[in-house]
Amino acid sequence: MKISSPTRVKHTYIQTLAAPPEAVFPLLCPVREAEWVEGWDPRLVISESGVAELDCIFIMPGQPHEAIWVVTRWEPQDYFIEFLKITPGVTVGRIDIQLRPGEAQQTLAEVSYAYTALSEAGERFIETFTVDHYIAFMQEWEAELNHFLTTGHKKAETPHP
Repeated sequence: MKISSPTRVKHTYIQTLAAPPEAVFPLLCPVREAEWVEGWDPRLVISESGVAELDCIFIMPGQPHEAIWVVTRWEPQDYFIEFLKITPGVTVGRIDIQLRPGEAQQTLAEVSYAYTALSEAGERFIETFTVDHYIAFMQEWEAELNHFLTTGHKKAETPHP
């Protein structure tokens, strides 16, 4: 048995979204994200309801690795969702999203990504997952979602980590 110290990174960002939490929360879903995230196209979604729910599983293609996502907490009454993102042989990630009402029918979305490396490839990923990278990613996500919330249409295509 090999036991080693983890190589981890965690970043949190608070987005301001242009709709109340009850309008935003349903969009935090592997199926519904295709409505507002350009290029979002899970290869497989396993869900009894057809949308996000506890134990929903979806597989996202990726280069060079695909990722398996699992909804590990789904608390719509509290506007909270947690995902486990497994990139086999590379990283295990936990994504937490907590929504709360903001001012003037807005939502404050606290989004945290935490990754643990499983290999040298994972350690290289973590080295590139810097604060600056994360802020840019969160700001683009915020812009995409706000564009959809205000227009009902997708913004230009952007990559997702």
